Amino acid sequence: MLAMERFHITVPASTANLGPGFDSVGMALGKYLELTVEPAERWSFVPLTQEVALIPQGTDNMMYEVAKHVADKFDVSLPSARVEVKSNIPLARGLGSSASAIIAGIELANQLCELTLSNEEKIRIASLLEGHPDNVAPTVNGGIVVGCHTEAKTYTVSIVPKDVDVVVVIPNYELKTDDARNALPSQFSFKGAVEASAVSNVLTGALLIEDWKTVGEMMEQDSFHEPYREQFVPELSFVRRKAKDFGAFGTALSGAGPTVLCLVEKGRGEELAAALAPSLTHCLVESIQIDVNGVSVETVTNEHA
Repeated sequence: MLAMERFHITVPASTANLGPGFDSVGMALGKYLELTVEPAERWSFVPLTQEVALIPQGTDNMMYEVAKHVADKFDVSLPSARVEVKSNIPLARGLGSSASAIIAGIELANQLCELTLSNEEKIRIASLLEGHPDNVAPTVNGGIVVGCHTEAKTYTVSIVPKDVDVVVVIPNYELKTDDARNALPSQFSFKGAVEASAVSNVLTGALLIEDWKTVGEMMEQDSFHEPYREQFVPELSFVRRKAKDFGAFGTALSGAGPTVLCLVEKGRGEELAAALAPSLTHCLVESIQIDVNGVSVETVTNEHA
């Protein structure tokens, strides 16, 4: 991509953990952060939708800061650009809005500086910034990604899921990740860690063979974070009970919450959303697609901008 071309970046939302896959399992979802980028004399970010109405509009924007970080990392100059920003990813709801912004910033630098970064390089840079790959990896690759991040290397395994629908219940209040993190215990007993990791291991194995019944059961046996965070999300227990009555495979907090995520048999997502919505009038309840493409870039013309 030449820096003088006008181009469009699309970055999906994501959900993380799927219950016991704490900081290591994530899935890309069909809500999107979109950037339309063109050369300019100075940097500016122009918000076009309500979700991004309050973003910083200059070089204090996180997407610029990430792009500059990447350019500096590769010792190249970052050309100035005007960036129109649209998003339907709600902020601070557990749908990976910050991870999407980080990937958008990396892709900005990748395109403007013609770095030709691989997906593995994007995930590594993003994981170093985030501290874990659970949201950023599926945002790059699409689908479900199981990852492990260390100072030395970031490991990922990608899964393209089929035969399952996703329903999200998005409350009208925010839950800051820092607040949710502070609710977690500072240490785990050895016995507790072994039991919790066994549940997570079975979750991962079931994901690989798409045994959604077992996936759902493992999602609801998490002991890493949900027992400490459910106090902030009263909707969780209700949705879990109602979705189970409907026949859903399983229910979990999306990331740190407050969004609640349900997995259900393919073709039944709209039915489940319709069954849940009347009792959750303060929430957005919708069946949502799993994004299988990850971050994408296309050249656009002025006529279609």
